[in-house]
Amino acid sequence: MKINGMLSQLSEWLLGEGPENDIVISSRIRLARNLAGFPFMTRATEQDRRSIRDTVQNTASEIFEQDSFYFVDLELLDSLDRTYLCERQLVSRELVETEGARAALIDRNEKFCIMVNEEDHLRIHGMTSGFDPEKIWSRINEVDDKLESQLQYVFHNKYGYLTACPTNVGTGMRVSVMLHLPALVVSKEIDKVFRSLQKVNLAVRGIYGEGSQPVGDFYQISNQATLGRTEIELIEKVNNIVPQIVAYERQAREFLLKERHEIILDRCSRAMGLLKTARTISSIETMHHLSSLRLGINTGLLDEPDIPIVNNLFLNTQPAHLQKHNGSELSQTERDIARAKYLRHKLGEK
Repeated sequence: MKINGMLSQLSEWLLGEGPENDIVISSRIRLARNLAGFPFMTRATEQDRRSIRDTVQNTASEIFEQDSFYFVDLELLDSLDRTYLCERQLVSRELVETEGARAALIDRNEKFCIMVNEEDHLRIHGMTSGFDPEKIWSRINEVDDKLESQLQYVFHNKYGYLTACPTNVGTGMRVSVMLHLPALVVSKEIDKVFRSLQKVNLAVRGIYGEGSQPVGDFYQISNQATLGRTEIELIEKVNNIVPQIVAYERQAREFLLKERHEIILDRCSRAMGLLKTARTISSIETMHHLSSLRLGINTGLLDEPDIPIVNNLFLNTQPAHLQKHNGSELSQTERDIARAKYLRHKLGEK
């Protein structure tokens, strides 16, 4: 399977680079689009779905270089490969779990992906490491323009791009930022931050977006509605709020280092020790300990490993990635044992 080649590369959004990368894991922008001449997905027949998929595939072949992307037919993938793509943040859980004709056009460097037949006909999204929404917008806007030059989108002169969900009508844009906020969690200030975000109509979700729960002190912050706002206004809103959250997290880290230094050092050191020696460990427990490890490295309490290595461990210890590395499906018990072995190997223990 051609997507197996992704195992040897680290997704761009996990490189540990870009502005504020000690707290902001990644920035992401998604555009929702629908093709004229076809019903929305809730009313689309299987023939409609196949026609949409084929139309997008043919168009992509014309406007993108053939060796620059994968066109993946999700109907042909088994559940493990579909989950694998979801863990890499390339496709959504909804696209994985739905039935019928659906596909994904994936840039080989994983800088962007186009989901076909999710909630809307097209979901164009891209991610980059650190806090840089403008970089992603420039990239995704170019992809969108290329598609729109060949495809006719459903567009209303007054309301903008029409989408299956009313909250996406207008620009169809969702701007989101993935944040690592362990100090705010430890200092019990995180709920105050969330309440403030709700007041300005920003949503808080887990690392896999809508419907997912936060794990390991990682949170996605995104706009909730697009109608009546331009793309630049939506980006500016996130640009205005996220630096405040980053500042709160930095303040919380400084407080913990000053007032609870030994407690935080112990937490981070224990996390490293457990990850290097455990014989069996669950995915959720791994996320929590890697969160503490990342906190220790970014605050100078620990001097190894490098952040890209930690980010790589976040990805490759997820269930589907672990099984792909193993070359076969594993039971939960077998995964927990394999995960511990993988961590010991990567962190230098036998």
